[in-house]
Amino acid sequence: MLEASGLMVFYENMLALNNIRIFCGQSQIVGIFGANSAGKSTLMYTLSGIMHDIQKKEEMAGGERVTVLGEVRFLGEDISGLKPSRRARKGIVLCPERRRIFGESTVLENLRIGGYLASAAQARKTLDYVFHIFPPLVRLTKRIGGFLSGGEQQMLAIGRALMAQPKLLLLDEPLMGLSPRMQATLMRATKEIRKEMGISIIVTEQYARPVMPIVDYAFILENGAAVMEGTRKELMDNPDVRAAYFGVEECRP
Repeated sequence: MLEASGLMVFYENMLALNNIRIFCGQSQIVGIFGANSAGKSTLMYTLSGIMHDIQKKEEMAGGERVTVLGEVRFLGEDISGLKPSRRARKGIVLCPERRRIFGESTVLENLRIGGYLASAAQARKTLDYVFHIFPPLVRLTKRIGGFLSGGEQQMLAIGRALMAQPKLLLLDEPLMGLSPRMQATLMRATKEIRKEMGISIIVTEQYARPVMPIVDYAFILENGAAVMEGTRKELMDNPDVRAAYFGVEECRP
């Protein structure tokens, strides 16, 4: 499905991503875990192509020089040079950190905006599915997005991303600032989306505890580099990972 290799991103002389290789197979859920400033959002921007837009805007504004290196392949095609809009049309859709819904538009308007790549039939079908997977949105269709709770906004953000007909859904820190109960609800929904729609999903989070139970494979980022990777079982059985990302230390005699 997707394989990226040799990814490197520089902001002037600061190295944000350091020779990263990651992959996500068909209908897999892949986790990317790391502390703040580990490079998670930069990685998601690079996979979605948004980093190229950031690069051009900085260049036009005379700001810091951004350099992007490496290869991204999707469905066997090298898409490293494609704009984010072209990547979205191929099926790579980003649900960004901090939701970033249209706060002055209603829930229904947000969802319809997300469906700009879909045919009328696809949009109707996906809209029904969004209301199926996120029932609270049904009664909120006329509510202005800025008046939703954090959890409702995150449901809307994921629903809006689904409306774009993704083959690969990138979820950037979807659990940020949410209650444990809402986190569990969203992770159950993410697992159902993969099962029912067959979508591949890459999800980033600072804390692994709520996400690790649903992933097939995961990568640990530190200071822009992938320092560890493995299946869910391999990482959950690793005492260093458990201590750093689950808050569980092994008792040693």
